Amino acid sequence: MAQHFMVHPENPQLRLISRAVEVMRDGGLVVYPTDSCYALGCHIGDKTSMERIRRIRQVDERHHLTLVCRDLSEIGQYAVVNNSQYRLLRAATPGSYTFILRATREVPKRLLNPKRNTIGLRVPGHPVVSALLEEMQEPILSSTLILPGDELPLNDGEEILDRLGHQVDVILDAGSCGIEMTTVVDLTAETPSIVRQGKGSTALFGVSN
Repeated sequence: MAQHFMVHPENPQLRLISRAVEVMRDGGLVVYPTDSCYALGCHIGDKTSMERIRRIRQVDERHHLTLVCRDLSEIGQYAVVNNSQYRLLRAATPGSYTFILRATREVPKRLLNPKRNTIGLRVPGHPVVSALLEEMQEPILSSTLILPGDELPLNDGEEILDRLGHQVDVILDAGSCGIEMTTVVDLTAETPSIVRQGKGSTALFGVSN
């Protein structure tokens, strides 16, 4: 059964953050809050944990998983970013956006969209995520916590424990963090395109909500 930790949404307890990071580094799967909704997260280099995320979500390799990063400089290690893309990223981060970008050679092939060699990246604005990433010192491989057949992401720690307690290792419960997923923006073409309208405003990309 998963460990269920109650964490403060604005001042998360370091010992709980450290424990969650330790679990991820050991191959575990963690549920954590973001600035849009709860997410599943694991170590970027762990193939088995990545496959666990895909099984829980029931998605195949064509579905973009997301690298959750500390800042723009970290995005630059894993994605090819030109000057115009950088300006958009700087204006939109941290925030409730997932960006589709061309991946650098540092990204393992198993994380890429097999046809496009792209990766999803994001920089959330949530204290719990910031603490996790600071402790981790590298991105977290993530996916939105929405289960097959559900219309909305899970948003209650007790329900997450009830439904996923035997499939994940740690639940960082910071209370409700919302049920609106990120806005997904494809930046691989000359003009940004909105793949999914979510919480983040599209006005920054020349498109009205």
